[in-house]
Amino acid sequence: MKLLVPQLYHLLRRRPNQINILNLLRFLLLLALLVTAHSIAFHFIMQYEGREDYSWMTGFYWTLTVMSTLGFGDITFASDLGRAFSTIVLLSGIVFLLVLLPFTFIEFFYEPWLKAQAEARAPRKLPEKTRGHVILTEYDAVTHAFIDRLVKHQYPYVLLAPDLDQALRLHDLGYHVILGDLDNPETYRLVRVDQALLVATTQNDRVNTNVAFTVREISENVPIVATANAEASVDILQLAGCNHVLQLAERMGQSLARRVLGGPTLAHVIGSFDELLIAEATIDRTPLVGMTLRESELRKRVGISVLGLWKRGVFQAARPDTRLEAGTVLVIAGTEEHMRRFDALADPYPAPDAPVLIVGGGRVGQATAQALAERGFDYRIIESQPDRIRDATHYVFGDAADLAVLEQAGIRQTKAVVITTHDDDTNIYLTLYFRRLQPDIQIISRSRLERNVATLHRAGADFVMSYSSIGATMMLNLLNRSNVLMVAEGLDLIRIKVPHSLAGRTIAEADVRRKTGCTIVALQANGVTHTNPDPEIVLPHDAEMVLIGTEQSEDQLLKQFAGELAT
Repeated sequence: MKLLVPQLYHLLRRRPNQINILNLLRFLLLLALLVTAHSIAFHFIMQYEGREDYSWMTGFYWTLTVMSTLGFGDITFASDLGRAFSTIVLLSGIVFLLVLLPFTFIEFFYEPWLKAQAEARAPRKLPEKTRGHVILTEYDAVTHAFIDRLVKHQYPYVLLAPDLDQALRLHDLGYHVILGDLDNPETYRLVRVDQALLVATTQNDRVNTNVAFTVREISENVPIVATANAEASVDILQLAGCNHVLQLAERMGQSLARRVLGGPTLAHVIGSFDELLIAEATIDRTPLVGMTLRESELRKRVGISVLGLWKRGVFQAARPDTRLEAGTVLVIAGTEEHMRRFDALADPYPAPDAPVLIVGGGRVGQATAQALAERGFDYRIIESQPDRIRDATHYVFGDAADLAVLEQAGIRQTKAVVITTHDDDTNIYLTLYFRRLQPDIQIISRSRLERNVATLHRAGADFVMSYSSIGATMMLNLLNRSNVLMVAEGLDLIRIKVPHSLAGRTIAEADVRRKTGCTIVALQANGVTHTNPDPEIVLPHDAEMVLIGTEQSEDQLLKQFAGELAT
């Protein structure tokens, strides 16, 4: 009964459905009149034949059995007139009951009823009191990852779908969907855009511009974030009303290039909270190789804290007896001065003399090349589409799976390969191929979907960055109340209020790392940030902790202190 009422409402509230119901009622009235006329004629013909006086109910009974072609045969006419009348009743029944009635019922009631049921599953508006929600305009890899993060951090969201079939499919997958056209101001009124926390649109640049302009007609204050594929679209999107325009391809290229080994700087900053910097540092060919963390005395000598280390894409917590091996990448925390001291302590090796190979000359590949050039690296881009070839010096035309093309590009001499194609299957294939060709080279790969990150690591990639993760986390970082910053694939900085159960205890007594896997890297109290706090520091009641951990550690943190975290 609870489902019947909203379905009837959706069925009857639209004018076309009201007309359909009226037409169906007219047909049923005509059918009722026809049955009544046949029943009356039945009595007259029976009297003409001198038969017994049948009741009116018997007349209706005979008419319906003949019209429906059941024909029980218990009541029959004896005259030719009666037989002719029976034939007329039979034919009218075939036309009205067996042909017109089913089609009329389906056309005017059943199909609208099914559509009303579908629309009841894909509503067109949110309750008036809805506020603090995120509005999304497209379901793609980026928004899929963004929704996962919104759910984990308990942000309400709604996904707009202009097509009913798409809305039903997304609803059946468990997403909160609203049916509405993206270019209709009424859609945004109905989803309470003026009370929303954020509008995020990841359509193409033209649609994003239309969305931003339409939203601004309804609300001047709601933050709007949009993705941009073309550099020229950034200004247009900002003029349309976007507060933030994300060029994910450029950010991806910078992130990939930053992980190429070599250059004048050993520590590469990957994230920050105020003055606290988080950096990655490769220790290959440095005096640190072979030492344990305790023996390196990095905290004592330069002031940095080693938060953990990457080995083949797996993040491990740092322990005093952890041995630093070739190929290990340290994740360190400190101030800018601490990073300079670290660079001076561990003399980094120079940029490789052979060019870095970049597979794919699209937007990500070009951004990677530009970032490498800014660091003083030479590079070669392997590209199979002739229209993307910009110059013969830095481009090699051909298929990256062709050994002759790879040798022309310098696969035998290079120390690093960056794979930037947008197809994950291709990236996995090439990673396996390159790892077998050159077991010692550094392989850095892009992944379109988060689920393929682990597969690329298993295939032999040293570092993998997923397009969807970068986009989703950048959007999450733009939320006014966001407390998470992704510093690497699968590694986040989290800022939280000190849980009530830990207030008044020292960091050592709190033992957050053992309980959750997250490490406290900073403590903010009374407007002062204490980086790399001493384990004996007491956690104040009104302070904030900055922690670093993997997604699994973050989940454990949220579970451990559920109900205590005020962000």
